[in-house]
Amino acid sequence: MLVVGAGIAGLLAAGELQRAGLTVRVIDKGRGVGGRLATRRIGDAIFDHGAPCLDLQGGRLPERWWRERLGPARTEWWPATADSGSEVPCRWRGAPTMAAAAKHLAQGLEVFSETALTALRTEGSRWIASTSSGTVFPAEAVVLTLPAPQSLALLDAGAVDLSPDLRGRLAAIEYHRCLAVMVVLNEPSSRIPFPGGLAPTSGPLAWVSDNQAKGISPVPAVTLHATAAFSLEHWDRDRTETGLLLIEAAREWIGPGIREFQVHGWRYSRPRISDESPCMVACQRPPLVLAGDAFGPGGIEGAALSGLAAARAIVQTTSG
Repeated sequence: MLVVGAGIAGLLAAGELQRAGLTVRVIDKGRGVGGRLATRRIGDAIFDHGAPCLDLQGGRLPERWWRERLGPARTEWWPATADSGSEVPCRWRGAPTMAAAAKHLAQGLEVFSETALTALRTEGSRWIASTSSGTVFPAEAVVLTLPAPQSLALLDAGAVDLSPDLRGRLAAIEYHRCLAVMVVLNEPSSRIPFPGGLAPTSGPLAWVSDNQAKGISPVPAVTLHATAAFSLEHWDRDRTETGLLLIEAAREWIGPGIREFQVHGWRYSRPRISDESPCMVACQRPPLVLAGDAFGPGGIEGAALSGLAAARAIVQTTSG
């Protein structure tokens, strides 16, 4: 059994499948697990530079369920918007970092990191996933939790014959992009309200996080997330120039004392157009199910629901 993608959908799918008694391997091209549950270090500064929080309050999965899955790897966090003081869709964050929540979910799973697949094809009654180096991963069933364009590319490279309906649904999925700037400050910011997060109501910034106030960085470190519109407009520009533009837009919150910064681009930050189904059964024999945050209601909770739905579909298909 193979799960491709070690974001929250893939990790939860793998965990459910393992609990069902199946032997599971998880493959991800990144250096670690989590996808956009991401944390980066610049010197002594530590940044949550992907998803800033765990939006788990939709009520579709009870709090007890999340407590059992994440345990001490989550903690309460209630940031407010910059102007109105109203709450943004955050109640929880990873503890001590967002990446820690993903690592907690990965405990007990066999994960192959830094493993980029180039094709997925069928061979008799099983799937064969291959890498550019010639390594192959055979599997009786596969859960694909990659962004839809990447999943389609893998299947096309393996000459997998999708029905026109499924191909059309996958091709219709679109994503917002997000440019993230990680800024190391000379001094702590006193202008970002406690507990270290705000959502500006205008301008090119969608989110500002004070990672020191948030409790994850021992030194002043701020994450800036650009809006989807700004990110798309500036995606192909020089990243240093773009980072400086966003830092200037954040001056009222971070002040003038900038030590250094880095810019990261999230090409598939969050879905703009999703598929309504919680997952997509693309093949029955051998089983292939697609899942992720672009299926169902979206967000981290939606990605979790999608991963769980994919696991159920695999179990039902294999048991049948």
